[in-house]
Amino acid sequence: MDATVVSIAGEGDDSARLPLVARTEEIHPYAEPPSPQRPPLDAAAAQPEQQRKPQRLASLDVFRGFTVAMMILVDDAGGAWPGINHSPWFRVTVADFVMPAFLFIIGVSAALVFKKIPNKTAATKKAAVRAIKLFILGVILQGGYIHGRHKLTYGVDLDQIRWLGVLQRIAIGYFLAAISEIWLINNNLVDSHISFVKKYFMEWIMAMLITVLYVALVFGLYVSNWEFKVKVNNSTLSSPSNLVKMKTIHCGVRGSLGPPCNAVGLVDRVLLGANHLYKNPVYKRTKECSINSPDYGPLPPNAPDWCLAPFDPEGLLSSLMAAVTCFVGLHFGHVLIHCKNHSQRMLFWLLASTVLTISAFLLQLLGMPFSKPLYTVSYMLLTAGVSGFLLLLLYYIVDVIHIKKPFILFQWMGMNALIVYVLAACELFPTLIQGFYWRSPENNLVDITESLLQAIFHSKRWGTLAFVLLEIVFWCLAAGFLHMKGVYLKL
Repeated sequence: MDATVVSIAGEGDDSARLPLVARTEEIHPYAEPPSPQRPPLDAAAAQPEQQRKPQRLASLDVFRGFTVAMMILVDDAGGAWPGINHSPWFRVTVADFVMPAFLFIIGVSAALVFKKIPNKTAATKKAAVRAIKLFILGVILQGGYIHGRHKLTYGVDLDQIRWLGVLQRIAIGYFLAAISEIWLINNNLVDSHISFVKKYFMEWIMAMLITVLYVALVFGLYVSNWEFKVKVNNSTLSSPSNLVKMKTIHCGVRGSLGPPCNAVGLVDRVLLGANHLYKNPVYKRTKECSINSPDYGPLPPNAPDWCLAPFDPEGLLSSLMAAVTCFVGLHFGHVLIHCKNHSQRMLFWLLASTVLTISAFLLQLLGMPFSKPLYTVSYMLLTAGVSGFLLLLLYYIVDVIHIKKPFILFQWMGMNALIVYVLAACELFPTLIQGFYWRSPENNLVDITESLLQAIFHSKRWGTLAFVLLEIVFWCLAAGFLHMKGVYLKL
């Protein structure tokens, strides 16, 4: 049987699709009874599975599709509606819950996909290959080669290519979660709470070690003064030119969580180089760097030099901490496997989500602010807890009381989320459409549609929101069409 790809989308008839998890067998948790070729995970699970045919968990697809839809909404409408855009540095907005939700559902599905591993070496190889493929795809789509909407050009200077991004972070989180699931759990039967803890104890230790490493580096590394290059326009009518100037950021501190002198940026500058970091960081929307804060805008008078400095919001150290969100998802997936009735699952999910959320606010009170760019521990706990509550809610509505029709669009999108992400969120499809225009590049189908809606609503903001909502519906229907045709993107 062909390998099952569980990416942001996955196999059409698989009950748990998520980013790039693959096996040598198709996995159908709660989709068919066990057989000699597909034995149950443990003795406690065997009898219920033999007596009845379990139901497919559509809530996982709905969860995944909803996060993709939110991703499109906040990315494409955030410019017109700064309130739903990413927070400039500290605190959180709606947009700041999207990426952790991706990572969370990766962990949930990885627990299902890797619940039976005939060959650990082969499973490790497949996990590594798929993580590498996802990472390379991320570099191609987000490394600067594709210039996005309104720019009918492509290409990137390898000296300036961005190595990290959203897909690369997903690849890192998936790989660490998959390796832990393959190598760190034992084959003990789970027939009690104690045996459950013993089975997954080493995974929890791994998550705690990653967290301790992150905290030690963030508060222990010494950040010295550092320099970066910035282009200065020195053009005249007779001799246009761009000069490159060196700017110096004065730090000399430890434990700073502000934009210029944090250890997260230090690690990226040392290991990747400042040239390969994101050139338009979110802190350019802070009050110090924008007169239109919390939106982008011109620099205010006497703006600090770090407003022009590069910083990668998906950097190495923050991605390491982001992987812990996948481990939280693993725990929720383990509960799904071992608890065979709805009430138990929802109770344990409720307890875990509550503990995570309360811990997040306690850490904030102790001085660890919520910050997506740094992916602070408090931010990780908060977003993981909210993701847990969302999964609990969708599971109850979709899989317990079986209200599925209102969520069918999200379910379709969740089944083919990788295609939607590549074509929509990375602006590949609108860029291709804009390549066909009438006499002037502005006269293309995408821009004309958005301008028409803005004229109908007599508002740029409301017209943009309507355009983005129409875009989401379009991609839901496109994903539904692909699902009906049995087409799914594999890596």
